[in-house]
Amino acid sequence: MTSTDPAPASPGRLRARRARIDTYQQAVVYMHRDCAVCRAEGFEAQAQVEVVVNGTVVPAILHRVEGDWLAHDEAALSEAAWELLGLEGGEDVVVRHASPIESLRFLRAKVYGAKLDYASMHALIEDISRGRVSDLHLAAFVTACSGGRLDLGETVALTRAMVDVGERIRWPMAPVMDKHCVGGLPGNRTTLIVVPIVAACGVVMPKTSSRAITSPAGTADTMETLAPVTLDMATMRRVVEREGACIAWGGAARLSPADDVLIRVERPLDLDSEAQLVASVLSKKVAAGSERVLIDLPIGPTAKVRNSAAARSLAAGLIAVGTAVGLQVQVIETDGLQPVGRGIGPALEAVDAMAVLQRAADAPLDLRQRALVLAGTVLEMAGRAAAGTGLALATKTLDSGLALAKFLAICQAQGGLREPPRAAHTAPVTAAIAGRVGAIDNRRLARAAKLAGAPHDAAAGAVIHVRLGDTVGAGQPLFTLHAQTPGELSYALSYVQAQPPIVGVDPA
Repeated sequence: MTSTDPAPASPGRLRARRARIDTYQQAVVYMHRDCAVCRAEGFEAQAQVEVVVNGTVVPAILHRVEGDWLAHDEAALSEAAWELLGLEGGEDVVVRHASPIESLRFLRAKVYGAKLDYASMHALIEDISRGRVSDLHLAAFVTACSGGRLDLGETVALTRAMVDVGERIRWPMAPVMDKHCVGGLPGNRTTLIVVPIVAACGVVMPKTSSRAITSPAGTADTMETLAPVTLDMATMRRVVEREGACIAWGGAARLSPADDVLIRVERPLDLDSEAQLVASVLSKKVAAGSERVLIDLPIGPTAKVRNSAAARSLAAGLIAVGTAVGLQVQVIETDGLQPVGRGIGPALEAVDAMAVLQRAADAPLDLRQRALVLAGTVLEMAGRAAAGTGLALATKTLDSGLALAKFLAICQAQGGLREPPRAAHTAPVTAAIAGRVGAIDNRRLARAAKLAGAPHDAAAGAVIHVRLGDTVGAGQPLFTLHAQTPGELSYALSYVQAQPPIVGVDPA
Protein backbone atom coordinates (compact mmCIF):
# COMPACT_ATOMS: atom_id res chain seq x y z
CA MET A 1 0.00 0.00 0.00
CA THR A 2 1.44 3.42 -0.96
CA SER A 3 1.14 6.55 1.17
CA THR A 4 -1.57 7.85 -1.12
CA ASP A 5 -3.76 4.76 -0.81
CA PRO A 6 -6.72 5.07 1.58
CA ALA A 7 -6.40 3.12 4.80
CA PRO A 8 -8.44 -0.10 4.86
CA ALA A 9 -11.73 0.01 6.72
CA SER A 10 -11.85 -1.38 10.24
CA PRO A 11 -13.12 -4.97 10.63
CA GLY A 12 -16.89 -5.09 10.18
CA ARG A 13 -16.84 -1.63 8.67
CA LEU A 14 -16.68 -0.23 5.17
CA ARG A 15 -15.03 2.84 3.74
CA ALA A 16 -17.38 5.63 2.64
CA ARG A 17 -17.36 6.53 -1.04
CA ARG A 18 -19.49 9.12 -2.82
CA ALA A 19 -21.50 7.46 -5.59
CA ARG A 20 -22.61 10.81 -7.05
CA ILE A 21 -25.99 9.32 -7.89
CA ASP A 22 -29.03 11.55 -7.43
CA THR A 23 -31.78 9.55 -5.73
CA TYR A 24 -33.69 12.71 -4.74
CA GLN A 25 -34.72 12.37 -1.07
CA GLN A 26 -34.23 8.62 -0.80
CA ALA A 27 -30.95 7.65 0.92
CA VAL A 28 -29.35 4.70 -0.88
CA VAL A 29 -26.24 2.69 -0.01
CA TYR A 30 -24.43 0.57 -2.63
CA MET A 31 -22.40 -2.49 -1.55
CA HIS A 32 -20.62 -5.15 -3.58
CA ARG A 33 -22.60 -8.38 -3.49
CA ASP A 34 -19.44 -10.27 -2.43
CA CYS A 35 -18.50 -7.78 0.27
CA ALA A 36 -17.82 -9.57 3.59
CA VAL A 37 -20.30 -7.38 5.47
CA CYS A 38 -23.03 -7.90 2.85
CA ARG A 39 -22.55 -11.68 2.99
CA ALA A 40 -22.26 -11.88 6.77
CA GLU A 41 -25.40 -9.85 7.35
CA GLY A 42 -27.36 -11.62 4.63
CA PHE A 43 -28.37 -8.35 2.97
CA GLU A 44 -30.71 -8.74 0.03
CA ALA A 45 -31.29 -6.14 -2.71
CA GLN A 46 -33.77 -3.44 -1.63
CA ALA A 47 -33.18 -4.30 2.04
CA GLN A 48 -33.94 -1.56 4.53
CA VAL A 49 -30.75 -0.77 6.43
CA GLU A 50 -29.24 1.86 8.70
CA VAL A 51 -25.97 3.60 7.81
CA VAL A 52 -24.00 4.77 10.85
CA VAL A 53 -21.09 7.22 10.80
CA ASN A 54 -19.72 8.77 13.99
CA GLY A 55 -22.99 8.27 15.82
CA THR A 56 -25.18 9.64 13.02
CA VAL A 57 -27.77 7.12 11.84
CA VAL A 58 -29.48 7.43 8.46
CA PRO A 59 -32.13 4.95 7.22
CA ALA A 60 -31.37 3.81 3.69
CA ILE A 61 -32.20 1.29 0.99
CA LEU A 62 -29.47 -1.18 0.00
CA HIS A 63 -28.57 -1.81 -3.63
CA ARG A 64 -26.15 -4.67 -4.36
CA VAL A 65 -23.50 -4.07 -7.02
CA GLU A 66 -21.70 -6.46 -9.38
CA GLY A 67 -18.57 -5.60 -11.32
CA ASP A 68 -15.37 -3.88 -10.28
CA TRP A 69 -16.41 -0.23 -9.96
CA LEU A 70 -16.99 -0.72 -6.22
CA ALA A 71 -14.39 -2.39 -4.00
CA HIS A 72 -15.38 -5.08 -1.52
CA ASP A 73 -14.44 -2.87 1.43
CA GLU A 74 -16.37 0.21 0.20
CA ALA A 75 -19.91 1.48 0.73
CA ALA A 76 -21.00 3.97 -1.89
CA LEU A 77 -23.61 6.53 -0.80
CA SER A 78 -26.17 8.38 -2.91
CA GLU A 79 -26.18 12.17 -2.77
CA ALA A 80 -29.08 12.20 -0.30
CA ALA A 81 -27.29 9.80 2.06
CA TRP A 82 -23.96 11.60 1.67
CA GLU A 83 -25.45 14.96 2.63
CA LEU A 84 -27.48 13.57 5.54
CA LEU A 85 -24.35 11.95 6.99
CA GLY A 86 -22.19 15.02 6.34
CA LEU A 87 -19.39 12.95 4.80
CA GLU A 88 -16.12 14.07 3.24
CA GLY A 89 -14.95 10.65 1.99
CA GLY A 90 -13.04 7.74 3.43
CA GLU A 91 -14.82 7.59 6.77
CA ASP A 92 -15.58 4.24 8.39
CA VAL A 93 -19.21 3.28 7.78
CA VAL A 94 -21.32 0.71 9.58
CA VAL A 95 -24.24 -0.76 7.63
CA ARG A 96 -26.69 -2.75 9.74
CA HIS A 97 -30.22 -4.10 9.56
CA ALA A 98 -32.86 -1.46 10.21
CA SER A 99 -34.73 -1.49 13.49
CA PRO A 100 -38.35 -2.69 13.21
CA ILE A 101 -40.73 0.12 12.25
CA GLU A 102 -43.74 -0.21 14.51
CA SER A 103 -45.83 2.34 12.62
CA LEU A 104 -46.00 0.09 9.55
CA ARG A 105 -48.75 -1.87 11.30
CA PHE A 106 -50.95 1.21 10.86
CA LEU A 107 -50.08 1.27 7.15
CA ARG A 108 -51.09 -2.38 6.84
CA ALA A 109 -54.31 -1.66 8.74
CA LYS A 110 -55.13 1.13 6.27
CA VAL A 111 -54.46 -1.17 3.32
CA TYR A 112 -57.14 -3.48 4.72
CA GLY A 113 -59.63 -0.63 5.11
CA ALA A 114 -59.21 0.43 8.75
CA LYS A 115 -59.73 4.06 9.81
CA LEU A 116 -56.64 5.79 11.18
CA ASP A 117 -56.92 8.19 14.12
CA TYR A 118 -54.50 11.01 14.96
CA ALA A 119 -52.16 8.84 17.04
CA SER A 120 -51.81 6.30 14.23
CA MET A 121 -51.30 8.99 11.60
CA HIS A 122 -48.74 10.79 13.78
CA ALA A 123 -46.67 7.66 14.34
CA LEU A 124 -46.63 6.86 10.63
CA ILE A 125 -45.99 10.42 9.46
CA GLU A 126 -43.17 10.87 11.97
CA ASP A 127 -41.38 7.81 10.60
CA ILE A 128 -42.00 9.07 7.05
CA SER A 129 -40.56 12.51 7.85
CA ARG A 130 -37.44 10.89 9.37
CA GLY A 131 -36.83 8.85 6.21
CA ARG A 132 -37.43 5.52 7.95
CA VAL A 133 -40.15 4.36 5.54
CA SER A 134 -39.05 2.91 2.20
CA ASP A 135 -40.47 4.05 -1.11
CA LEU A 136 -42.19 0.67 -1.44
CA HIS A 137 -44.10 1.24 1.79
CA LEU A 138 -44.72 4.88 0.88
CA ALA A 139 -46.28 3.78 -2.42
CA ALA A 140 -48.55 1.42 -0.48
CA PHE A 141 -49.58 4.22 1.88
CA VAL A 142 -50.28 6.68 -0.93
CA THR A 143 -52.31 4.05 -2.78
CA ALA A 144 -54.27 3.07 0.33
CA CYS A 145 -55.21 6.71 0.92
CA SER A 146 -56.22 7.49 -2.68
CA GLY A 147 -59.56 7.19 -4.42
CA GLY A 148 -61.63 8.66 -1.58
CA ARG A 149 -60.30 6.21 1.03
CA LEU A 150 -59.62 8.98 3.58
CA ASP A 151 -62.71 10.46 5.20
CA LEU A 152 -62.89 13.94 6.72
CA GLY A 153 -61.69 12.80 10.14
CA GLU A 154 -58.69 10.99 8.66
CA THR A 155 -57.83 13.97 6.46
CA VAL A 156 -57.86 16.25 9.51
CA ALA A 157 -55.70 13.73 11.41
CA LEU A 158 -53.25 13.52 8.49
CA THR A 159 -53.06 17.32 8.24
CA ARG A 160 -52.40 17.75 11.96
CA ALA A 161 -49.80 14.98 11.98
CA MET A 162 -47.96 16.55 9.03
CA VAL A 163 -47.79 19.84 10.93
CA ASP A 164 -46.75 18.34 14.26
CA VAL A 165 -43.76 16.33 13.02
CA GLY A 166 -42.05 19.46 11.65
CA GLU A 167 -41.23 23.01 12.66
CA ARG A 168 -43.99 25.53 13.25
CA ILE A 169 -43.77 29.30 13.08
CA ARG A 170 -45.85 31.50 15.36
CA TRP A 171 -46.11 35.20 14.59
CA PRO A 172 -46.82 37.91 17.18
CA MET A 173 -48.90 39.95 14.72
CA ALA A 174 -52.36 39.27 13.30
CA PRO A 175 -53.98 38.52 10.98
CA VAL A 176 -51.37 36.48 9.13
CA MET A 177 -52.45 36.03 5.51
CA ASP A 178 -51.49 33.50 2.86
CA LYS A 179 -52.51 32.36 -0.61
CA HIS A 180 -52.03 29.19 -2.60
CA CYS A 181 -52.75 28.05 -6.13
CA VAL A 182 -53.75 24.41 -6.58
CA GLY A 183 -51.65 24.40 -9.75
CA GLY A 184 -51.74 22.86 -13.19
CA LEU A 185 -51.64 26.23 -14.95
CA PRO A 186 -48.28 27.24 -16.48
CA GLY A 187 -47.11 30.78 -15.81
CA ASN A 188 -49.58 31.44 -12.98
CA ARG A 189 -46.94 33.20 -10.89
CA THR A 190 -49.23 35.68 -9.14
CA THR A 191 -47.55 35.32 -5.73
CA LEU A 192 -44.69 37.64 -6.71
CA ILE A 193 -47.27 40.36 -7.36
CA VAL A 194 -49.87 39.60 -4.68
CA VAL A 195 -47.44 39.50 -1.73
CA PRO A 196 -45.92 42.97 -2.26
CA ILE A 197 -49.35 44.53 -2.94
CA VAL A 198 -50.74 43.10 0.29
CA ALA A 199 -47.65 43.95 2.33
CA ALA A 200 -47.56 47.50 0.94
CA CYS A 201 -51.08 47.91 2.37
CA GLY A 202 -49.82 47.03 5.85
CA VAL A 203 -51.02 43.40 5.94
CA VAL A 204 -48.63 40.66 7.11
CA MET A 205 -48.00 37.92 4.53
CA PRO A 206 -45.04 35.59 5.19
CA LYS A 207 -45.24 33.44 2.04
CA THR A 208 -43.50 30.09 1.97
CA SER A 209 -43.60 28.41 -1.42
CA SER A 210 -42.50 25.16 -3.00
CA ARG A 211 -40.09 24.29 -5.75
CA ALA A 212 -41.30 22.56 -8.89
CA ILE A 213 -41.93 18.84 -8.62
CA THR A 214 -43.53 17.99 -11.96
CA SER A 215 -44.10 21.52 -13.32
CA PRO A 216 -41.67 23.77 -15.27
CA ALA A 217 -41.41 26.18 -12.31
CA GLY A 218 -42.47 26.55 -8.72
CA THR A 219 -42.90 29.91 -7.03
CA ALA A 220 -39.65 29.37 -5.11
CA ASP A 221 -37.80 28.60 -8.37
CA THR A 222 -39.12 31.76 -9.98
CA MET A 223 -38.39 33.98 -6.98
CA GLU A 224 -34.89 32.52 -6.75
CA THR A 225 -33.98 34.04 -10.12
CA LEU A 226 -34.62 37.44 -8.49
CA ALA A 227 -33.50 36.96 -4.87
CA PRO A 228 -32.37 34.25 -2.42
CA VAL A 229 -35.19 32.03 -1.12
CA THR A 230 -33.35 29.51 1.08
CA LEU A 231 -34.10 31.27 4.35
CA ASP A 232 -33.84 29.65 7.77
CA MET A 233 -36.35 30.45 10.51
CA ALA A 234 -34.33 33.31 11.97
CA THR A 235 -33.88 34.98 8.57
CA MET A 236 -37.57 34.57 7.72
CA ARG A 237 -38.53 36.25 10.98
CA ARG A 238 -36.11 39.10 10.39
CA VAL A 239 -37.40 39.71 6.84
CA VAL A 240 -41.07 39.64 7.93
CA GLU A 241 -40.45 41.88 10.95
CA ARG A 242 -38.71 44.37 8.66
CA GLU A 243 -40.95 44.26 5.56
CA GLY A 244 -44.16 42.53 6.67
CA ALA A 245 -43.69 39.75 4.14
CA CYS A 246 -41.30 37.31 2.52
CA ILE A 247 -41.31 34.93 -0.45
CA ALA A 248 -39.22 31.97 0.67
CA TRP A 249 -38.72 28.28 -0.01
CA GLY A 250 -40.63 26.35 2.64
CA GLY A 251 -38.30 23.35 2.48
CA ALA A 252 -35.44 25.27 4.07
CA ALA A 253 -37.47 25.79 7.26
CA ARG A 254 -38.59 22.13 7.59
CA LEU A 255 -42.27 23.01 7.48
CA SER A 256 -44.45 19.90 7.05
CA PRO A 257 -41.39 17.82 6.04
CA ALA A 258 -43.39 14.66 5.32
CA ASP A 259 -45.24 16.44 2.51
CA ASP A 260 -42.32 16.51 0.08
CA VAL A 261 -41.65 12.83 0.79
CA LEU A 262 -45.25 11.83 0.04
CA ILE A 263 -45.38 13.99 -3.10
CA ARG A 264 -42.17 12.39 -4.35
CA VAL A 265 -43.97 9.03 -4.46
CA GLU A 266 -47.49 10.23 -5.25
CA ARG A 267 -46.69 12.08 -8.46
CA PRO A 268 -44.99 9.21 -10.37
CA LEU A 269 -47.93 6.97 -9.43
CA ASP A 270 -50.24 9.57 -11.01
CA LEU A 271 -52.89 9.00 -8.35
CA ASP A 272 -55.64 11.56 -7.86
CA SER A 273 -55.88 11.94 -4.09
CA GLU A 274 -58.03 14.88 -3.06
CA ALA A 275 -57.54 14.24 0.66
CA GLN A 276 -53.75 14.19 0.37
CA LEU A 277 -53.82 17.38 -1.69
CA VAL A 278 -55.89 19.08 1.04
CA ALA A 279 -53.53 17.84 3.77
CA SER A 280 -50.49 18.89 1.73
CA VAL A 281 -51.70 22.45 1.16
CA LEU A 282 -53.15 23.15 4.58
CA SER A 283 -50.42 21.52 6.68
CA LYS A 284 -47.87 23.90 5.16
CA LYS A 285 -50.11 26.89 5.83
CA VAL A 286 -50.61 25.96 9.49
CA ALA A 287 -46.89 25.25 9.92
CA ALA A 288 -46.01 28.65 8.42
CA GLY A 289 -48.22 30.40 10.98
CA SER A 290 -50.98 31.44 8.59
CA GLU A 291 -54.45 32.25 9.92
CA ARG A 292 -56.43 33.14 6.79
CA VAL A 293 -55.77 31.55 3.41
CA LEU A 294 -57.04 32.27 -0.08
CA ILE A 295 -56.97 29.27 -2.43
CA ASP A 296 -56.81 29.91 -6.19
CA LEU A 297 -58.55 27.04 -7.99
CA PRO A 298 -58.00 27.19 -11.77
CA ILE A 299 -60.53 25.07 -13.68
CA GLY A 300 -59.97 23.77 -17.19
CA PRO A 301 -59.80 20.56 -19.23
CA THR A 302 -55.98 20.51 -19.12
CA ALA A 303 -55.57 22.08 -15.66
CA LYS A 304 -55.26 20.04 -12.45
CA VAL A 305 -58.96 20.59 -11.63
CA ARG A 306 -60.90 19.62 -14.75
CA ASN A 307 -64.48 20.77 -14.06
CA SER A 308 -66.77 22.64 -11.69
CA ALA A 309 -67.97 19.49 -9.91
CA ALA A 310 -64.40 18.55 -9.00
CA ALA A 311 -63.76 22.14 -7.93
CA ARG A 312 -66.77 22.17 -5.60
CA SER A 313 -65.69 18.91 -3.98
CA LEU A 314 -62.12 20.10 -3.46
CA ALA A 315 -63.25 23.49 -2.17
CA ALA A 316 -65.56 21.85 0.38
CA GLY A 317 -62.71 19.66 1.62
CA LEU A 318 -60.31 22.59 1.92
CA ILE A 319 -62.81 24.68 3.87
CA ALA A 320 -63.89 21.85 6.20
CA VAL A 321 -60.36 20.70 7.03
CA GLY A 322 -59.17 24.29 7.30
CA THR A 323 -61.86 25.01 9.88
CA ALA A 324 -60.89 21.89 11.84
CA VAL A 325 -57.22 22.91 12.05
CA GLY A 326 -57.90 26.57 12.83
CA LEU A 327 -57.61 28.15 9.40
CA GLN A 328 -60.08 30.51 7.73
CA VAL A 329 -60.10 29.30 4.14
CA GLN A 330 -61.69 31.01 1.16
CA VAL A 331 -61.64 29.47 -2.32
CA ILE A 332 -61.81 31.42 -5.56
CA GLU A 333 -62.44 29.63 -8.86
CA THR A 334 -60.43 31.02 -11.79
CA ASP A 335 -60.06 30.42 -15.53
CA GLY A 336 -57.76 27.48 -16.25
CA LEU A 337 -58.26 27.21 -20.00
CA GLN A 338 -54.82 28.56 -20.94
CA PRO A 339 -51.48 29.62 -19.43
CA VAL A 340 -51.21 32.89 -17.53
CA GLY A 341 -48.80 35.53 -18.79
CA ARG A 342 -46.30 34.72 -21.49
CA GLY A 343 -43.37 32.98 -19.81
CA ILE A 344 -43.22 29.34 -18.70
CA GLY A 345 -40.09 28.52 -16.68
CA PRO A 346 -38.45 30.22 -13.68
CA ALA A 347 -36.67 33.17 -15.29
CA LEU A 348 -39.31 33.75 -17.97
CA GLU A 349 -42.07 33.86 -15.35
CA ALA A 350 -39.96 36.23 -13.23
CA VAL A 351 -39.69 38.59 -16.22
CA ASP A 352 -43.49 38.62 -16.53
CA ALA A 353 -43.98 39.35 -12.82
CA MET A 354 -41.44 42.17 -12.87
CA ALA A 355 -43.09 43.69 -15.94
CA VAL A 356 -46.41 43.82 -14.06
CA LEU A 357 -44.81 45.31 -10.93
CA GLN A 358 -42.94 47.89 -13.03
CA ARG A 359 -46.18 48.76 -14.89
CA ALA A 360 -44.44 48.16 -18.22
CA ALA A 361 -46.48 48.90 -21.33
CA ASP A 362 -46.05 45.33 -22.57
CA ALA A 363 -46.78 43.62 -19.22
CA PRO A 364 -49.13 40.61 -19.56
CA LEU A 365 -52.61 41.94 -18.83
CA ASP A 366 -54.03 38.56 -17.80
CA LEU A 367 -51.32 38.07 -15.15
CA ARG A 368 -51.86 41.61 -13.89
CA GLN A 369 -55.64 41.24 -13.63
CA ARG A 370 -55.52 37.81 -12.00
CA ALA A 371 -53.01 39.03 -9.41
CA LEU A 372 -55.09 42.13 -8.67
CA VAL A 373 -58.25 40.08 -8.09
CA LEU A 374 -56.39 37.73 -5.73
CA ALA A 375 -54.67 40.58 -3.89
CA GLY A 376 -57.96 42.44 -3.54
CA THR A 377 -59.62 39.35 -2.08
CA VAL A 378 -56.78 38.87 0.42
CA LEU A 379 -57.09 42.52 1.50
CA GLU A 380 -60.80 42.03 2.11
CA MET A 381 -60.20 38.80 4.03
CA ALA A 382 -57.68 40.65 6.20
CA GLY A 383 -60.14 43.45 6.98
CA ARG A 384 -57.90 46.00 5.29
CA ALA A 385 -60.54 46.71 2.62
CA ALA A 386 -64.32 46.64 2.89
CA ALA A 387 -66.21 44.03 0.89
CA GLY A 388 -66.18 44.94 -2.79
CA THR A 389 -63.35 47.50 -2.47
CA GLY A 390 -60.30 45.24 -2.36
CA LEU A 391 -59.70 45.25 -6.11
CA ALA A 392 -59.65 49.06 -6.22
CA LEU A 393 -57.16 49.23 -3.33
CA ALA A 394 -54.95 46.58 -4.91
CA THR A 395 -55.01 48.41 -8.25
CA LYS A 396 -54.14 51.72 -6.63
CA THR A 397 -51.26 50.12 -4.72
CA LEU A 398 -49.83 48.54 -7.87
CA ASP A 399 -50.27 51.57 -10.10
CA SER A 400 -48.75 53.96 -7.56
CA GLY A 401 -45.46 52.06 -7.50
CA LEU A 402 -45.83 51.09 -3.84
CA ALA A 403 -46.03 47.38 -4.68
CA LEU A 404 -42.80 47.57 -6.71
CA ALA A 405 -41.04 49.40 -3.91
CA LYS A 406 -42.18 46.79 -1.42
CA PHE A 407 -41.07 43.93 -3.67
CA LEU A 408 -37.61 45.46 -4.09
CA ALA A 409 -37.40 45.91 -0.31
CA ILE A 410 -38.36 42.25 0.25
CA CYS A 411 -35.69 41.14 -2.24
CA GLN A 412 -33.11 43.32 -0.51
CA ALA A 413 -34.04 41.94 2.92
CA GLN A 414 -33.73 38.36 1.59
CA GLY A 415 -30.23 38.97 0.23
CA GLY A 416 -30.43 41.33 -2.73
CA LEU A 417 -32.10 41.68 -6.14
CA ARG A 418 -30.53 39.99 -9.15
CA GLU A 419 -31.19 39.75 -12.88
CA PRO A 420 -32.92 36.61 -14.16
CA PRO A 421 -30.71 34.57 -16.52
CA ARG A 422 -31.31 34.29 -20.26
CA ALA A 423 -31.24 31.13 -22.34
CA ALA A 424 -28.43 30.59 -24.82
CA HIS A 425 -30.67 29.05 -27.49
CA THR A 426 -34.19 29.79 -28.73
CA ALA A 427 -36.42 28.45 -31.49
CA PRO A 428 -39.90 29.58 -32.58
CA VAL A 429 -42.74 27.14 -33.19
CA THR A 430 -44.98 28.47 -35.96
CA ALA A 431 -48.50 27.92 -37.23
CA ALA A 432 -48.65 25.54 -40.18
CA ILE A 433 -51.75 27.25 -41.58
CA ALA A 434 -53.67 30.46 -41.08
CA GLY A 435 -56.57 30.29 -38.68
CA ARG A 436 -57.85 30.95 -35.18
CA VAL A 437 -56.45 29.61 -31.91
CA GLY A 438 -59.19 27.36 -30.61
CA ALA A 439 -57.49 25.49 -27.73
CA ILE A 440 -54.24 25.52 -25.78
CA ASP A 441 -53.09 22.40 -23.94
CA ASN A 442 -51.55 23.41 -20.60
CA ARG A 443 -50.04 20.00 -19.96
CA ARG A 444 -48.30 19.78 -23.31
CA LEU A 445 -46.88 23.27 -22.98
CA ALA A 446 -45.59 22.45 -19.51
CA ARG A 447 -44.04 19.25 -20.86
CA ALA A 448 -42.34 21.13 -23.69
CA ALA A 449 -40.89 23.67 -21.25
CA LYS A 450 -39.54 20.85 -19.08
CA LEU A 451 -37.97 19.08 -22.05
CA ALA A 452 -36.28 22.39 -22.89
CA GLY A 453 -34.61 22.26 -19.47
CA ALA A 454 -36.94 23.95 -16.98
CA PRO A 455 -36.77 24.16 -14.03
CA HIS A 456 -33.23 22.81 -13.47
CA ASP A 457 -32.03 25.38 -16.03
CA ALA A 458 -33.68 28.51 -14.70
CA ALA A 459 -33.51 30.30 -18.06
CA ALA A 460 -35.18 27.46 -19.98
CA GLY A 461 -38.86 27.15 -20.87
CA ALA A 462 -41.22 28.72 -23.37
CA VAL A 463 -42.73 32.10 -24.22
CA ILE A 464 -46.31 32.11 -25.53
CA HIS A 465 -47.20 34.60 -28.27
CA VAL A 466 -50.91 33.88 -28.78
CA ARG A 467 -54.09 33.65 -26.73
CA LEU A 468 -57.32 31.78 -27.22
CA GLY A 469 -59.33 33.31 -30.05
CA ASP A 470 -56.36 35.04 -31.69
CA THR A 471 -56.20 34.97 -35.49
CA VAL A 472 -52.81 33.88 -36.82
CA GLY A 473 -51.22 33.66 -40.23
CA ALA A 474 -49.32 30.72 -41.68
CA GLY A 475 -45.74 30.81 -40.39
CA GLN A 476 -46.60 33.12 -37.48
CA PRO A 477 -44.86 32.16 -34.19
CA LEU A 478 -47.19 30.53 -31.67
CA PHE A 479 -44.55 30.20 -28.97
CA THR A 480 -40.77 30.21 -28.64
CA LEU A 481 -38.76 27.54 -26.83
CA HIS A 482 -35.79 28.61 -24.69
CA ALA A 483 -32.97 26.21 -23.75
CA GLN A 484 -29.40 26.28 -22.50
CA THR A 485 -28.20 23.49 -24.79
CA PRO A 486 -28.93 22.58 -28.43
CA GLY A 487 -29.76 19.01 -27.39
CA GLU A 488 -32.52 20.05 -24.99
CA LEU A 489 -33.91 22.46 -27.58
CA SER A 490 -33.98 19.66 -30.14
CA TYR A 491 -35.78 17.29 -27.74
CA ALA A 492 -38.41 19.92 -26.97
CA LEU A 493 -38.94 20.72 -30.65
CA SER A 494 -39.37 17.03 -31.48
CA TYR A 495 -41.99 16.71 -28.75
CA VAL A 496 -44.10 19.70 -29.85
CA GLN A 497 -44.02 18.51 -33.45
CA ALA A 498 -45.42 15.16 -32.34
CA GLN A 499 -47.76 16.56 -29.66
CA PRO A 500 -48.71 20.14 -30.64
CA PRO A 501 -49.62 22.11 -27.48
CA ILE A 502 -51.66 24.65 -29.42
CA VAL A 503 -54.07 22.20 -30.97
CA GLY A 504 -56.92 24.32 -32.26
CA VAL A 505 -55.54 26.48 -35.04
CA ASP A 506 -58.67 26.17 -37.19
CA PRO A 507 -58.69 27.45 -40.76
CA ALA A 508 -60.18 30.91 -40.98
